[in-house]
Amino acid sequence: MTRVPPRWEHADIPGGAAAVQLLSDELQLHPVIARLVILRGFSTPEAASRFLHPSLDQLHDPFLVTDLRIGVDRLLAAIERGERIAVHGDYDVDGVTSTVMLRRMLEMLGGDIVHHIPERLTDGYGLQPEGIDRLKSLGVQVVVSVDCGIRSQAAAERAKAVGIDLIVTDHHEPEARLPPAVAVINPRRHDCPYPDKDLAGVGVAFKVVQALCARTERSHWIPGFLKLAAFGTLADVVPLRGENRVIARLGLEGMTRGPNTVGLRSLIEVCGLGGRKIGSYEVGFQLAPRINAAGRMSTPDIATRLLLSVEESASAEAMELAKQLDAENTRRRAEEADILSQARAVVTNDPDVGAHNILVVAGRGWHRGVIGIVASKLVDQYCRPALVLSIDGDVARGSGRSISGFNLLGALDECDDLLARYGGHRFAAGVELDARHIAAFRQRLVAHADRHLGPDDLMPRLGVEAKVSLGDINTSLLEGLNALEPFGAGNRRPVFHADPVTIVDGPHTMKGQHLRMTVEQDRRRYRAVAWRAADRESYYRAHRDGLNLAFSLTENTFRGVTTTELNVADVK
Repeated sequence: MTRVPPRWEHADIPGGAAAVQLLSDELQLHPVIARLVILRGFSTPEAASRFLHPSLDQLHDPFLVTDLRIGVDRLLAAIERGERIAVHGDYDVDGVTSTVMLRRMLEMLGGDIVHHIPERLTDGYGLQPEGIDRLKSLGVQVVVSVDCGIRSQAAAERAKAVGIDLIVTDHHEPEARLPPAVAVINPRRHDCPYPDKDLAGVGVAFKVVQALCARTERSHWIPGFLKLAAFGTLADVVPLRGENRVIARLGLEGMTRGPNTVGLRSLIEVCGLGGRKIGSYEVGFQLAPRINAAGRMSTPDIATRLLLSVEESASAEAMELAKQLDAENTRRRAEEADILSQARAVVTNDPDVGAHNILVVAGRGWHRGVIGIVASKLVDQYCRPALVLSIDGDVARGSGRSISGFNLLGALDECDDLLARYGGHRFAAGVELDARHIAAFRQRLVAHADRHLGPDDLMPRLGVEAKVSLGDINTSLLEGLNALEPFGAGNRRPVFHADPVTIVDGPHTMKGQHLRMTVEQDRRRYRAVAWRAADRESYYRAHRDGLNLAFSLTENTFRGVTTTELNVADVK
């Protein structure tokens, strides 16, 4: 497949220039910032102000979540009676931060707490009957799941049979039949009136923590838990709106301001972020991959032990754990690059795979810890849903990612007779099946995708939110962009359009992949970087005297000096 240039889609403002001017005047905002806020759905001064200034009082009452009161009552009763409680998590960042946060909360309340996170390669995903038996052998009487359990019918039945009270907290899509647990805490339950359905798993666990704080008159503890909640929320790429925005913004501010626990501080230092602002980029591309690397390449226990480290006496051990995660992440990158190269070759050379509206790629012996990342990279490159399968003996296990117009979990529902196990949500899912069924599985998914996706759905798009000349970039605009952070799903970093722009220096190739240059317009010059655009160097040179430039603005701090730079999204 050759590169398809994205279609630039210029956003229209509801209410036009008058709405922008009104909001700009009311809140003393740069007009471009007022425009961006309106495009995010906040057109009144009150709504815009709440969006720009997240605060703790914007958090909803946790007891609005169905079954949460029942679950909290059972946990408090277990603490009072001295019963052993197990927190059962998952091996990704969302699951690890959820586990650490809830375990720490229950321990601070005096509980007898253990935790269990499955090993990806030996235990598989989620809450399993075998895990329940293991916890029973440790004397556990109450199990609370985090970031898993909503589709774990067999495990819930097993817990009931052996006399364990199970509390499920999860954010994945439930089936029509809920697991038979003491409490099933999930805002996505169809009978749950909770107003915010988009919480990450750690967000649901945070609501339990918030309720426990309220019930025990310890609400002053809540800000301390926001850091872990923000970490998991950003890593899980949920929409940064509503409570997710409050959690992410306040948690990031707390991480940057400090002080942080020994474990979190060690991780920050290993990433070279000590003393720097921690934003969504730093979490998503530096901190989170190292936590994820533990579950992908080794054992999630490394990451869990690190984030549970709170005593200064454990600082040396915490630093060793952080360095171990760094090494695992290096190994993960190498493994990922190798599998991605093989997967791209299959897509390019095999028309049975590459010529369809969904990509289903399989390889024998591919490391299961990285196939989800490979699926994401395929989606980014080919702008279509992708599912990557790793074949081990007679079993194929896969991870899939989707695009905005395609419900991946819904597609898998139509293949349930071919699958041993599956779960997830519309944008990401995991599967397990007999390797002999891969061809039939691919055919079924292709047929479904052909019915639901057309050429227009597979066209890459670049949303452009405002026209901004380089001469318009000033302190007011930059401060307004800072107020819009953190950026991510549901609140993406704004892309602007400027023309004509001249390249006055460069482009120069960086690391064989990227282009750096200096651009000028209205006698204003900025350093600009076009990531992964080295193959277009000749195009940039040929049109250096008059480019349409789509870009985002970033601030780069080096040796104490902060400069504004342009990240080039595309050129015409």
